[in-house]
Amino acid sequence: MGLKHKDLLSIHDLSVGEVATILDVAKKLKKMQKHGVPHEYCKGKTLAMLFSKASTRTRVSFETGFHQLGGHAIYLNDKDSQIGRGEPIRDTARVLSRMVDGIMIRTFSHDSVIELAKYASIPVINGLTDLLHPCQALTDLLTIEEHQKVLKGRKMVYVGDGNNMAHSLMFACAKVGMSMVCASPKGYQPDPVVVKQAQEDAALTGCTITVEEDIFKAVKGADVLYTDVWTSMGQEAEREIRLQALHDYQINSKLLKAARDGAIVMHCLPAHRGEEITEEVLEGPQSVVWDEAENRLHTQKAIMALLMSDADL
Repeated sequence: MGLKHKDLLSIHDLSVGEVATILDVAKKLKKMQKHGVPHEYCKGKTLAMLFSKASTRTRVSFETGFHQLGGHAIYLNDKDSQIGRGEPIRDTARVLSRMVDGIMIRTFSHDSVIELAKYASIPVINGLTDLLHPCQALTDLLTIEEHQKVLKGRKMVYVGDGNNMAHSLMFACAKVGMSMVCASPKGYQPDPVVVKQAQEDAALTGCTITVEEDIFKAVKGADVLYTDVWTSMGQEAEREIRLQALHDYQINSKLLKAARDGAIVMHCLPAHRGEEITEEVLEGPQSVVWDEAENRLHTQKAIMALLMSDADL
């Protein structure tokens, strides 16, 4: 499928075939990297990485990945760029488009990413916004496929705050025919607009996307249990309220036993042990979180190569 010179802002914007292509190329690049086979598909290219939100995994995986693809990545946070001093996004987009070959942005407002892509003439990759986290969700599909062989017909249950991670997982599951239940309390459920869009995507691939308050009802027959922090970056003032509201939405041994035998446990990290997940489960035999963390590297390399390389992958 043709992803060359496109943007990746939301999995909802991708076709079923484009999602499959990203996963196929990620597997190919991972195998090449593990066997020491050169894969410099972005040799001579430059990636600008714009960060308004701090990160460990996003920065390391994009920067390392682009280096392995033969390119050069430039890290810019709000202190290092004119965006932090009030330059309009559209101006930054047009200037960077004259100098680099692609932009990865990790920020708060999803509208900022949409504006950046509108005015940029080069590919823009959404590294995370308050609404969506597409690169992580595509990574999660790769990880599930590695451990459970097939995606279509599987069931994922996301437990906790219906945040940007839950939103992108809904879109991701819908594109590959994997049913998903978001188990969240009232007031912390996912955006109804996103749910509706994901349900429309799911209707085309024969799966279901639902929201459920009862976590034990939700996890029945689950192949994958997934969670994220209860308090995301920028929500620190709400921490105590969130701890109380989400207290019962924890992945622990009791919940894991209620899922299907052989279910895997996922977390996009960083994890707050004893809050959204217990130490026992995070470090247990059904946890695949470290494979999941590594796969950010391989999946994002596939995205960058497909969007920015001149080669046919």
